Amino acid sequence: MASRCPSGLSRCLSLAAVAFLLLFFVLIVRTLTRERLGFDTLAPCTRDDRDFIAVDDGAIDRFRQGLRFATVSIDEGQYDTEALDRLIQFIIQSYPVLHSSSRVKWQRVANYSLLYQIKGENQNLKPYLMMAHLDVVPADADEWDFPPFGADLHDGFIYARGAVDNKHAVFGILEAVEYLLKNKIPQRSFYISFGHDEEVMGSHGAKNVAKLLEDSGVQFEYIIDEGLVVSTKVLSFVAKPTAFIGVSEKGYMTVKLRANVTGGHASVPGRENSIGILANAVSRMLDTPHPSMLGTGPEVGMLENLAAELPFPVQVIMSNLWLFGPIVSRLMSMSPLMSAIIRTTTAVTMFNAGVKDNVLPSSAEAIVNHRIHPSQSVSEVFEYDRRIINDDRVQMETLYSMEPHPVSGFGSDDFGYQTIRSTINQIWGQNGIVILPGLFMAATDTKHFLKLSKNIYRFAPSVLELEDLKRIHGVNERISLQNYEEVPNFYYHLMINSDVESLGSDTHDKSSHEDF
Repeated sequence: MASRCPSGLSRCLSLAAVAFLLLFFVLIVRTLTRERLGFDTLAPCTRDDRDFIAVDDGAIDRFRQGLRFATVSIDEGQYDTEALDRLIQFIIQSYPVLHSSSRVKWQRVANYSLLYQIKGENQNLKPYLMMAHLDVVPADADEWDFPPFGADLHDGFIYARGAVDNKHAVFGILEAVEYLLKNKIPQRSFYISFGHDEEVMGSHGAKNVAKLLEDSGVQFEYIIDEGLVVSTKVLSFVAKPTAFIGVSEKGYMTVKLRANVTGGHASVPGRENSIGILANAVSRMLDTPHPSMLGTGPEVGMLENLAAELPFPVQVIMSNLWLFGPIVSRLMSMSPLMSAIIRTTTAVTMFNAGVKDNVLPSSAEAIVNHRIHPSQSVSEVFEYDRRIINDDRVQMETLYSMEPHPVSGFGSDDFGYQTIRSTINQIWGQNGIVILPGLFMAATDTKHFLKLSKNIYRFAPSVLELEDLKRIHGVNERISLQNYEEVPNFYYHLMINSDVESLGSDTHDKSSHEDF
């Protein structure tokens, strides 16, 4: 028996070596042959181009004037209708070609939203839709260095509420389409939608626009709305600027937790009270986060295409998440931002209990907000919470929920994604740029348009760093003059690039469409 061991051991070692070499071969081949998400052949946009839109003092003044209209949304159905009306009148007066061209049909929807149809020459090409919103969130002037609705110009920046959320897109689109109609004949028809209450869920503006379009039977080749941005420092380990195109949007759920017990006097407390019961439930939720979904959502495309910018050993890891996924997941979970990309997040946003310092409260309530990963559903998240809390004394109620959005295509044959990608490269890629699919973690008006296209993308032509992100919905929101000049050029080149019939595939859908 002992004499056969060396032979058996040798055979086992040989098999292990063959298996290791085979695995090594597979890892290297997958790394070297991974699909790249686009190849850029379009010339970069420069000031010397004949079709470069030079943003002159007039364009800057129009934008600054638009920022001065305090189109604030406070809550659902509560927005400044007078400011919205004055902004719309200003838009109509400032862009006469758009509002008088025989190619354009436009209308006000639900009084304060705007919808445009620009007719192209080739009616066999499926149209696309560009979106933005007219409203902004409130701003406390006492906290700002400049008046939030003054649009002051300081050190090359325009400071105003709405500067990057989202009036730069509104006026960038307007400048671009005005220029287009003066200088070119569009081949592909396109639509523009400006909602008036996006900041309070868009239930009056975008929802009605979407219903109008649905009733007309229109379907879009792709839709682009606000979303992810261009940055030079978000990924510190990547030397080039990085742009993310949101190919999906996280779901949303607000849950109310409530514990009810018999109250009493604080001088004779029992072992537990409503606050303690609810605090334990909340603690369990925070200590047991939702599982990592790495490998099931759009983050896979992001990581695999990011690999090309990393050292080769890291490329091997990122290109083979089927094997190294658990390690990558653990590392990503150490960063709040990276963790939010790969899982459903849990945030306790409110906790209410007690009325007096010497009275045991009979009830306690907490509000928990979830942003749901595209690979999960509202019901799955609710059930996970229930199992983690595991206490029948804690009542759970869903106050509001929205399912995650479907993941739009981001492959080499996906017309909308590749057109947006190529346009980003034209505007910001002169010295190299990394363009990746991403997951948008906030909420947009696209939730109302999911029936109108399978290809919905979320990208804002903003150049922002991590320290700038806190200005959105925060204090001292601003945009640089350089960035604002890039905005209309981005949208104009997007219009031009969308005029091609296809990306070279005979299977590209060229469905017709109807007028709204």
